Amino acid sequence: MNATDLIGSLIDEQSQEIIDLSNRIWETPETRFQEYQSSRLLCDYLEEKGFSVERGVGGIETAFTASFGQDQPIIGILGEFDALSGLSQKEGSDIREPLVENGNGHGCGHNLLGTAGVAAVVALKKLIEDKKITGSIKYFGCPGEEGGSGKTYMVREDVFKDIDVALTWHPNSYTGVFSFSSLANYQVYFSFEGKASHAANSPHLGRSALDAVELMNVGVNYLREHMISEAKVHYAVTNTGGTSPNVVQSDAEVLYLIRAPHITEVEDIYQRVINIAKGAALMTETKVTVRFDKACSNYIPNDTLNRVLQDKLEEFGLPHYDDTELNYAQKMAKTITPEELNAAIIDAEKLSNYQINNHFYTSDFPFFKEIIPYAKTREVMQGSTDVGDVSWTVPTAQFFTTCFVAGTPLHTWQLVSQGKTSIAHKGLLYAGKVLAAGAIELFGNPKIIEKAKQELAEQTKNTYRNPLPKDLQPSIQ
Repeated sequence: MNATDLIGSLIDEQSQEIIDLSNRIWETPETRFQEYQSSRLLCDYLEEKGFSVERGVGGIETAFTASFGQDQPIIGILGEFDALSGLSQKEGSDIREPLVENGNGHGCGHNLLGTAGVAAVVALKKLIEDKKITGSIKYFGCPGEEGGSGKTYMVREDVFKDIDVALTWHPNSYTGVFSFSSLANYQVYFSFEGKASHAANSPHLGRSALDAVELMNVGVNYLREHMISEAKVHYAVTNTGGTSPNVVQSDAEVLYLIRAPHITEVEDIYQRVINIAKGAALMTETKVTVRFDKACSNYIPNDTLNRVLQDKLEEFGLPHYDDTELNYAQKMAKTITPEELNAAIIDAEKLSNYQINNHFYTSDFPFFKEIIPYAKTREVMQGSTDVGDVSWTVPTAQFFTTCFVAGTPLHTWQLVSQGKTSIAHKGLLYAGKVLAAGAIELFGNPKIIEKAKQELAEQTKNTYRNPLPKDLQPSIQ
């Protein structure tokens, strides 16, 4: 039996346990750094399977590692398990049906992401025990990817320092290797303190913190004309100072997310945003406090490792679906707008400058029908990922597998609804097999690992600086 068949057989044997684990995490959606049940489920399962589990790594209660083996090389598999707020949704439904009004939901498929890595390392452990491969494996339970940059904290605390390479994946509506970079970012709170007063009787005695927030937002909107075109700035007003219009608001707060292709560009924009906040405070005679929340670096693709993962994606091939799955998928596809489908097609094309054709997608079938060919690209993903900081310190590669109908946007009720279906489970098991098979290839060919390390050294020139302040601790806010 060749390696592909062997790893496929091992993962198929444990498939129901892995699916059950994924479903239990889906059923207990927890947001950043509060993934207590999800983390415990994964740790307990890995301990039962004979792994040495260390909980609370990197100073984060819900972060952990699970290790097996004594030999070199050491291959790391990254897993996530956090959810998003406000996306509670009934499983397998083609209409918006929250299970809990304003509750949490796995709108990015991290219930699948983390468990596929578990499937991979459990299968690899069996091969190490049977002396079919030589090396060690290490699973990283990484909390707080959504708005928390958990891996960036873990990198700062040297959690990944002992591994030779890192592999991971992400659920999506198409299949291909993650070949582009991402945007670095800072997330920062700006809190304004003013003076309350009666808004009609004595407005001249008040100093409005809400006015300061509004003026700051106006100033940043004018800044957009004078930023590099690749940069993005988003904000949310987290405290308006109350609901009484006849009170001059003495406290108000706004949260900013600043993105750019490189962390130095983010820093430059951030300093300008700080100046705008100071100006708003000066204009309103209020006091501004800046509270850094989190940050992450841009992702560095590793071509050497990417090609290994592409080969494994093609070896296993896309999942097949039965009539029940196709009927459900057709209903769900009707909830996806043409604009959302087109956005997914554009993203898929960016992975390798691939021109979408009728072999890839036709309107009579609810899934993308081909694995995206691999090619090096200079494209930049318009989102961010804390995998970026891992990729600056150890050769890293990741890929997508199809877990949802074509065009399903991330961070939506449609994705939550599909995240506990057999369609998603097939993508999860596919991903586990690719991760494990990619690791086997690296265990058997140490020269590939050395080439990947050389590639990373050439790309970074040893210039990495962790973007988090040294004393900053993860926040669950």
